[in-house]
Amino acid sequence: MTRLTPAPSVSPPRSRANFERGAALLEVALTLPLLLLVCMGIFEFGRAFQTWQVLTNAAREGARIAVLPAMGSAEVQSRVRNFMAAGRLGNAATATITVNSAARVVIGAGTASASEVTVAYPFDFMVLNPIARLVVADSSLGGAPVTLTASSLMRNESPF
Repeated sequence: MTRLTPAPSVSPPRSRANFERGAALLEVALTLPLLLLVCMGIFEFGRAFQTWQVLTNAAREGARIAVLPAMGSAEVQSRVRNFMAAGRLGNAATATITVNSAARVVIGAGTASASEVTVAYPFDFMVLNPIARLVVADSSLGGAPVTLTASSLMRNESPF
């Protein structure tokens, strides 16, 4: 009697698709964090630009009030803070507002009296500051807020 021996098992050849799927997963794992960082950077700098636009418009609004006769510095600062609050800047009380009613503006060959309103506002990046502290733990890069500054200069109106 002849004994039958089982045929050696033949495993199917590994397909190239299995290796390519692993490579694609590795590529996604390497590029996804960079893509998210770029997207967050676009978001954060867009938010900073929008804040700067609100500050610029608030300084203009303050200068419009400052050029009127008999307007004091307190009224100008109040108007600027109200404009900042309407522009959804949460901590408008932390802004530094300076009013210079003795500024000069050049008009043709001469000069005229003017009022200058300058607004300095501390802006804190919500996502990029913590990420900067994760990359370099003892870095001061992500610690302090960035001070955004806007200024407006307008000629004073003279009473009739």
